[in-house]
Amino acid sequence: MMAMSWARVLGVSLLAWSLGVALQLQQTALWPTLLYAFGLALSCAVAWALRQAALGHRLAMLAWGLLWAWSAFAVTGLHAQARSWAMSASLEGQELDVVGVVQAMPQRQDLGWRFRFRIEQAWRVDAAGVVQPVDLSRDLPALAYLGWYAQDAAHDSGWQLTALPEPVQAGERWRLRVRLKAPHGHMNPRGFDYELWLWEQGIHATGHVRTRAKDPPPVRLGRTWMHPIEGWRQTVRDRLLTHLAGPGTDADAAKRAGVLAALVLGDQAAIDRSDWDVFRATGVAHLMSISGLHVTMFAWLAAALVGWAWRRSALWGVSGPTKWPAVHVGAVAGLFLAGFYALFSGWGLPAQRTLLMLGVVVVLRVSARHWHGALVWLMACAVVLAWDPWALLQPGFWLSFVAVGVLMASDPYGQRPAADAPEGGASNAPTWRDGAKAHAFWHRFGAWVYSGWLAGVWPKLGSLLREQAKITLALAPLTLLFFGQVSLVGLLANVLAIPWVTLVITPLALLGVMNPGFWDLASWALQPLSVLLAWLSAWPLASVSSAMPPWSLALLALTGAWGLVLRMPLSWKLLCLPLLWPVLFWSPPRPVHGQFELLAADVGQGNAVLVRTAKHSLLYDAGPRYSAESDAGHRVLVPLLAQMGERLAVLMLSHRDSDHTGGAAAVLAMQPQAALWSSLEDEHPLHALRPGWTRCHAGQSWVWDGVVFEVLHPPPSALQPKKPKPNEVSCVLRIGTPQGSALLAGDIEARQEWSLVNLGLSPVDVLLAPHHGSKTSSSQPFLQALQPRIVLVQAGYRNRFGHPAPEVVARYAQQGSQLVESTRCGAATWRSQAPAQVQCERAERQRYWHRKGVQPVPP
Repeated sequence: MMAMSWARVLGVSLLAWSLGVALQLQQTALWPTLLYAFGLALSCAVAWALRQAALGHRLAMLAWGLLWAWSAFAVTGLHAQARSWAMSASLEGQELDVVGVVQAMPQRQDLGWRFRFRIEQAWRVDAAGVVQPVDLSRDLPALAYLGWYAQDAAHDSGWQLTALPEPVQAGERWRLRVRLKAPHGHMNPRGFDYELWLWEQGIHATGHVRTRAKDPPPVRLGRTWMHPIEGWRQTVRDRLLTHLAGPGTDADAAKRAGVLAALVLGDQAAIDRSDWDVFRATGVAHLMSISGLHVTMFAWLAAALVGWAWRRSALWGVSGPTKWPAVHVGAVAGLFLAGFYALFSGWGLPAQRTLLMLGVVVVLRVSARHWHGALVWLMACAVVLAWDPWALLQPGFWLSFVAVGVLMASDPYGQRPAADAPEGGASNAPTWRDGAKAHAFWHRFGAWVYSGWLAGVWPKLGSLLREQAKITLALAPLTLLFFGQVSLVGLLANVLAIPWVTLVITPLALLGVMNPGFWDLASWALQPLSVLLAWLSAWPLASVSSAMPPWSLALLALTGAWGLVLRMPLSWKLLCLPLLWPVLFWSPPRPVHGQFELLAADVGQGNAVLVRTAKHSLLYDAGPRYSAESDAGHRVLVPLLAQMGERLAVLMLSHRDSDHTGGAAAVLAMQPQAALWSSLEDEHPLHALRPGWTRCHAGQSWVWDGVVFEVLHPPPSALQPKKPKPNEVSCVLRIGTPQGSALLAGDIEARQEWSLVNLGLSPVDVLLAPHHGSKTSSSQPFLQALQPRIVLVQAGYRNRFGHPAPEVVARYAQQGSQLVESTRCGAATWRSQAPAQVQCERAERQRYWHRKGVQPVPP
C-alpha cells in the first residue's frame, strides 16, 4: 500500500511539474530573477515541512502536486532569465566590424550561406568612419545568426547579383562588416514562431554580411581548434555532396544526395522543397532527418552489439562479464554512443530530447527500478521539460510522447512492472526492448529483426501493423492541429519506409563516412523508395487538408482516438466515435451575410491582404520574394490559407513589383480554382499559370454575399499603349457595406491619388497605406477625402526604404488615424461589424521571448 501511495504521489508530482512548466510559458513578461529564486527557496522549505507532516493520502498528493507545479514554474523562470538578453537598440542597423568564430556547420543556400557566428570583438563604425569599441557584456549578444549572400535587392522588381561569397568553414575565425538587429519574425495566426526558435537556440541577434564596394572585404583570419565536430560534419557533407551531386549529375541524384545529407548530418536544408512536399503528403517527413527514431535505433543497435561482445569476452578470460551484466553494459554504452551520434548529427533539440528519454530508461534499468509504464512516461516527460521547457510548444514533442503513450497504454505487458525480472535488473530480453515501449513501431521492428525473426514472422508482422495503425489513428487529431493535413496513405508508406530507411538506407549512409562507396549504395537504395513515395503522393486523396481545429476540439478528438486504440470494450469504443466528429468537420467562423473581414498578413516588406465574406475569399497581393529560394507564398500564405481552410475565388495582384507578386506562383499552385486578376503586362510569366486571367481597371464591380467590391484604378487609358511604371497602374480595390468599408491602394503615388480624389472618393474605415507608407504617397488631399479611422502599414522590420516615412506618420496622426504597423502588430484582423477595432496577432500571442512594443488597440 505504501509503495502504491508513493507511486501515485510521484505520478501526480511529475504531472504537476509539466503543468507548472506549461503555466510559466504563458507569461507575457518575465518576473525579476530574485522573485523566481525566492519562489524556489520557498518550495524547498515547504517540501521539508511536508516531509515532517502527517497528511492524509489525498491531501498529500494535492500538496505535493502544487509544490512541484510551483517549483517547475520557478525553475523555468530562472532558466528563461538565464537566456534573456536584449540587444542595445542603438546598435540595430548600424555598421559593425566584428571578429569571431563560425560556431556551427553553415547552411548552404543557392546564393550564399547562413551560419552561427560567435562574436569575440566588435567595433561600431559611424558615418564618418570613426571606430568605437562595443561592450559585448552589455550591448551586444555573443551569438548572432548571419547571412552572407551573393545578391542584394536592387529595386522592387528584381534582384541584382554580386560575386558569390567565399566558402565558410565551421571553426574559422573571420573579420566581417555586418549589420545586426534584434530577433524579429513574422507573426501570423498559427504560423511558425521564428522568435521562439531563435530563443531556443540561444540566438539574440540576426543580420547579414555587408559586401558593398565601399565596405572592407571579409577577411579569414585563420582556423581554430574550436568546434571540431562541426568542422568534421561540414567536411563530411561536402564530400557527400561532391561525391553524389557533383558536376554532371542529374537532378534526381542531387535530390537523393540532399536526403542522405539530412539522414547522416541532420542538414534538413539540403532536402529539396518538392521532396518535402512528397514526404508530408505520405506522412514520412519524420524519417527524413535526424530524429528520435534514428537516435534510438542507433542506441539499440549499439547496445545489442556491445552486449554481445561483452558476453563473448567471458570466453576470452575477461572477468568483467561476471561482475557487470552485459545488458547493463550494453545499455550504458548504447546511450553514450547514441550521444556521440547526436553530436555528429548537429545536436538538434529532437536528438537531445531523445537522449534524455533514453537516459531515463537506462537509469531505471540499471538501478533495477521496475516502474509502472505511466511513471516512466511521466518521468521522461518531466526530465525533457526540465532540460528544454520550450519543447512543450513544439509539435515534435507532442507527437513523440503521444505515440509513446499510445503504445504503452495499449500494451498489456507495458502497464505494470516486470514481475519476472531478476533482482539485479538483468534480463534475457534486449536492453532497449524496455525502451521499445517508449519508442513506437520501428523499435519493435528492430527487436524482432535482430532476435530471431525467422520464427513467427507473420504474427509479428501483424502485430507491427496493428501498432502502426494505432499510432496513425491516435496522432491524426494532433496532425490536423499542427499541420492541417492528414496523410491517408501514411500507414502504408510508413510500414514500407520505416524499416527500409532505418535498417538499410541510414546504416549505409553512415558507413559512407568511412568509405564513400557506401553512399552510392545508399543512393541506389533510396531511389526505389523515392519513386514509391512519389507514386503514393500522386494518389487521389493521398492526403487530406482541412482547417486547423482549435486546441479544445483537437484534445476532444485525441481523447476519442485514444479510446479507439486502447484495450476497451467495444461499447466504449463506439461511444468514442462521436468525439472525432467535431474536428473532422470544423471550419473557422466566417462573416455573416452582408459583412466582411480583412486579414493583413505579416509578410515583411510587401502586401498580402485576405478578404473574406460569408462564402467567398479574395487575396489582394501575394507578398514579397525574400530571396532566390524563398518567398511569402511558401513561407506564409500557403500555410496560412491551409490552416484556415480557405479556397480563394480571386487572387488580385495590384502590380508587378516583386514585393506584391513574390508569392503568387506558390498561391496559384495551391489554389487551382482561384481566378487571377492583375495589371501585369500580357507577357508576364504568371499569366501562363492562368491563361484566362482578367485585367483589372476602373469601373469593374461585383457583389459577394451582400458586400460590394469596386475597382477604382487604373483607368483603361493608363494601360494604352505605352508601358507605364508599375506603381502607376496599381489595382485599387474598394470594399464596402453599410457598416464598414476599406480601400486597398497598392503602390499608387501622389499623382494617382490626385486623380482618384478628382473622380470622387468617399470616406472609409480602413486604408491599406499606399506604397507601404512611402513619402511619395499618402498625400494630404487623399487622406482628407478618405478620412480613414485605421491605416494598415505592411512593411518589413527595419526595412532599408524607411517605410513608413516619418512625415507620412505625422500626416496620419494629424488626420486622427490610428496607424497599425505589421512590425508592431503582426497580422492584423479587422471586421466590418466592428469598424473601430483591430485585432493584433502579436498582442494575442505575446510571450516573454517576443519583441515588445505591441501596437496599442483601442477598445
